[in-house]
Amino acid sequence: MKFLKVPHAFVLIYGIVILAFLMSYIIPAGEYERYENENGVTVVDETSFSFTEQTPVHWTEIFKVVPAGMIDAASIIFLIFIIGGAFGMINGTGAIEAGINKIVSLLKDREIILIPLTMLIFSFGGATFGMAESTLIFIPMGIILARSLGMDAMTGMAMVALGAASGFAGGFMNIFTVGVAQEIAGLPLFSGMFYRIIIQIVFVAIASFFVYRYGKNVQRDKTKSYVYALEQNAEQESYDFKRFTIRHSFVLGIILIGFIFIIYGVVQGWSTGTDLAAIFLAMGILSGFAGGNNANNIAEDFIKGAKEVTFGALIVGLARCILLILEDGTIIDTVIYAVSSVLEGFPATVAAVGMFFTQFVINFFIPSGSGQAATTIPLMAPIGDIVGVPRQSVVLAFQMGDGLSNYLFPTSAILMAGLSIAKIPYEKWLRFVWPVMLTWIIACSLFMVISLLIGYGPF
Repeated sequence: MKFLKVPHAFVLIYGIVILAFLMSYIIPAGEYERYENENGVTVVDETSFSFTEQTPVHWTEIFKVVPAGMIDAASIIFLIFIIGGAFGMINGTGAIEAGINKIVSLLKDREIILIPLTMLIFSFGGATFGMAESTLIFIPMGIILARSLGMDAMTGMAMVALGAASGFAGGFMNIFTVGVAQEIAGLPLFSGMFYRIIIQIVFVAIASFFVYRYGKNVQRDKTKSYVYALEQNAEQESYDFKRFTIRHSFVLGIILIGFIFIIYGVVQGWSTGTDLAAIFLAMGILSGFAGGNNANNIAEDFIKGAKEVTFGALIVGLARCILLILEDGTIIDTVIYAVSSVLEGFPATVAAVGMFFTQFVINFFIPSGSGQAATTIPLMAPIGDIVGVPRQSVVLAFQMGDGLSNYLFPTSAILMAGLSIAKIPYEKWLRFVWPVMLTWIIACSLFMVISLLIGYGPF
């Protein structure tokens, strides 16, 4: 219904910019002192808050702040563009699609292995290059494959979508979510990845259990399908598995070497944003030539890949405007002080779990990972400093809250597009996915508590 329609993310975030401008006239100005901790991260001194002279923002700033925000977030914006372009060059070779198709075609009669393995493969896509829109091209393949096993469209959709969601929420090397959030929080890029890999594997295991159990029930009794009417009218289709060539193996080898190099850099502590962009760029160019493309094709693929991440890149700059307005009005620390004063009454573990649920709900309104990171992390990170939640745990709360709810809320364009392709009504999907989501949420709460108990830090 029209009255339930959520505004475009750009409209919503610019509305928050205007609200922040108005609040600079209402909220008392205040400041914390900040210092560098032992890891070189600038953090808040929780005992130093004091009210200061009111400095309301001039109305012209609501327009001037937009280019200022883009400039202030330029390093993150161009990192997203370069890495998006690099993956465009890789995708232009067809190696990833051919590789997935090859593995799936080899195991299409062994569902007990096929379902978890397929979901694990898609999870690594979500965890590395933020596989989201690109899952849509695999949904028809997943559905045809599921039907060939005697299952249904729901099983095929879930194999692809929930697999990618598991990795996106784990996000051990997802520049578009974890990378942006860590950059804003002052953490080394992709630090803490080993804990996130464990989380990703647990998410995949949970989703695989539910998908396999549901698929086997449908296999035994077709009337158990949540989309039984759809299956009765489904036409027999075939999927043309792309031939996997020696060139594709070279491309996948280059990607593997590149990721090993990135992980090595993270462990050694020298993988900065510039290093990361350079490695991805080299991976993209080398993959393009190894895949048989010429220089012009590679350049076109780079532009195509960069175009696909334009929304996420620009929303980071727009969200930075909120921070600039709050800082210019000297009210950001007052907001932090007010929220942290409430949370200080609770144990740090409760505050950490509360941060996860907050990010989960916010994703209903801002279904963009990079946009949500740029909007919330500037507030959540210093709040974490005060209430005893490490910044790495703050980022963890964001990435899990954002990643999982993308496949629950109807405001997610990727979910609704996928359901449209699969011809699955949203209410049928909700009936299927809620037990998975509930189990994921419980697991997330436990992971947040564990992150505090182990002192989840930069590395």
